[in-house]
Amino acid sequence: MSKNLIIVESPTKAKTIRKMAGSNYRVMASVGHVRDLPKSKLGIDVEDNYEPHYINIRGKGPLINDLKKAAKGANKILLATDPDREGEAISWHLSHILNLDPNEPIRIAFNEITKDTVKREIKNPRPIDMDLVDAQQARRVLDRLVGYKISPLLWKKIKSGLSAGRVQSVVLKMICDREDEIRKFVPQEYWTITANFKKSRKKFTGEYFGRLEGEKAVNVKLSNEEEAHEVLKSLDPEAFTVHSIKNSTRSRRAPAPFTTSTLQQEASKRINFNTRKTMSVAQSLYEGIRLDKEGNVGLITYMRTDSTRLAPPAIAAAKEFILDHYGEAYSAPNSYGKKKGNIQDAHEAIRPTDVFRTPLSIKEFLSRDEYRLYDLIWRRFVASQMKAAIFDTQRVDIVNGHSLFRTNGNKLNFDGFLRVLPAKDKDDILPELEEGELISATSVDPEQHFTQPPARYNEASLIKLLEEKGIGRPSTYAPIISTLRSRYYVALEEKRFVPTELGETVSHLLEEYFPTLMDSAFTAQMEESLDEIADGDLEWKKVVDDVYSELKDSLAVAEAEVEKIQIRDEPTDVICEKCGRNMVIKMGRYGKFLACPGFPECRNTKPLVEKIGVKCPKCHEGEIVVKRSKKGRKFFGCSRYPDCDFVSWNEPIEEHCPKCGDILTKKETKGKTQILCHNKECDFMEWRDPQNVPKGNEETKGGIL
Repeated sequence: MSKNLIIVESPTKAKTIRKMAGSNYRVMASVGHVRDLPKSKLGIDVEDNYEPHYINIRGKGPLINDLKKAAKGANKILLATDPDREGEAISWHLSHILNLDPNEPIRIAFNEITKDTVKREIKNPRPIDMDLVDAQQARRVLDRLVGYKISPLLWKKIKSGLSAGRVQSVVLKMICDREDEIRKFVPQEYWTITANFKKSRKKFTGEYFGRLEGEKAVNVKLSNEEEAHEVLKSLDPEAFTVHSIKNSTRSRRAPAPFTTSTLQQEASKRINFNTRKTMSVAQSLYEGIRLDKEGNVGLITYMRTDSTRLAPPAIAAAKEFILDHYGEAYSAPNSYGKKKGNIQDAHEAIRPTDVFRTPLSIKEFLSRDEYRLYDLIWRRFVASQMKAAIFDTQRVDIVNGHSLFRTNGNKLNFDGFLRVLPAKDKDDILPELEEGELISATSVDPEQHFTQPPARYNEASLIKLLEEKGIGRPSTYAPIISTLRSRYYVALEEKRFVPTELGETVSHLLEEYFPTLMDSAFTAQMEESLDEIADGDLEWKKVVDDVYSELKDSLAVAEAEVEKIQIRDEPTDVICEKCGRNMVIKMGRYGKFLACPGFPECRNTKPLVEKIGVKCPKCHEGEIVVKRSKKGRKFFGCSRYPDCDFVSWNEPIEEHCPKCGDILTKKETKGKTQILCHNKECDFMEWRDPQNVPKGNEETKGGIL
């Protein structure tokens, strides 16, 4: 007997849906795209209104034949690819291959893969949404035109193997711009004065705020040592008086449930996942995990969404769960507005498909990564439907003559959503104080500081910036970052992006000759245009024509004016033992390495060993050098390895621990330097301004061994 046919993208998704659809349905997977533009040529007829020429993807022939054979004998065919623009385009390509009419009701989509959703969608197919398809076609054609037209220019003028991209190149420019800011940054000196107090065995501190003029507190910045000592000379350590106490409360509202970009950011910060890993694990949670007798079950809703909206049944289920487990005091069904002008708001936020399926209840069926990401998504969703956390706060102004010191205390009064989504806040409770009370300082400490340059982007901060500027789509962030690294345009240092010389060269060339394409505002406007196409308000080929007309003119100028750019490798005094040449420094995926300049005749390479100017504290003979783990993570070890096995994740400095005598190490955290003892059994730790940390022997630091 002929069966109905459902075609999805993923074999895992097919396996999950097979049981839910029932015995009358056969479920097959297209394994992603089946048609695309050819790799060997442009594939777009720019003379014929940008008509794309699609071909069947090489290697997909047997699969396409199987799909055709199954479709030929099926009573009904439903295309159930992912519920986004790309999924809509894949369904459209499938309809072409299988000779289906896209205007007929052949398209279904699952925002979540649960039995009820699958049954409901099967009963309500719709035609393929050609506006969504056209939006995807516009993106694909634009990316192809930019990539295939500009990349050959880079091959000719710089070196082969390079690439340009409509969004990729803008992201590279942002990373290079940040590096320029850091280079141009001039540190500014400033001073702080901290008064240390003690009352009823409770220690607390007050920071110099400024002057008290009548009843008005005037903030004063101390820009040098002289100004700080002027304040110090005016102070009497025994004459600090509590001037005013202000008690208040503040609330912290529960965060919205996850969108794609906020999930990527939080996964990076909380569980150390990169964007590619986050999306891969989320995909498996969406498509289905085998849960003992239940079989394959989709655990989360679709993970490519820009929406924070939740369906009413999901809100009701969350309320029921919170009432059952935490009580009425915690329940507060919150609604979150949809994101303006974004077609992806057709989907809900990312949430668990069943809130009663707690992370612990299914932990045994999940891998470690699946459990950690599901736990993050589940907690965020439940927290989003809980009341705000309430803090009692206290601000105390303490005067000494005309100088004003300020201290703040806070205490968690009601945990609210923090019950489910704990934060790192700690209570900082001040002792009982009264206005007019005289208190004495145990010490008053001045400290010199210097302003810090802006931090380089890590994955979380870069994604946040891209989202704020409206550049690209969250689902494209992972491949963009991967491409920048694979082309050696950027390197990762301490989990932050550093542009290579090659990356900066490419970025500067593109910025000079293609300023519009490299403008972040223009790229964001393009995303809005794609949204308008998806809404049916704009014709996709007109958008392509507007961009290509300018691209073509800029390309002609660049071809005529750009000279061949020679990126010279930095020479070293290290001699190649195979051919006798001086080796040079090159940049690879995991940073710099030494290579023989005689390539391809001589292919000798070796690790670049960079000194930091500190002697090994264990053998006292070798130098501490920078090394890289197999995954590219930087660590520090002795140059005499394997004779000496000293290693440290943190950078050693030329100071010894005042507690145990072992060597101290430093760790950069949010513009400050944390000084730690290398001895794991010693708990010594202090914070310092980066300017006050030993730099190592400048004569040897940065040298090559």
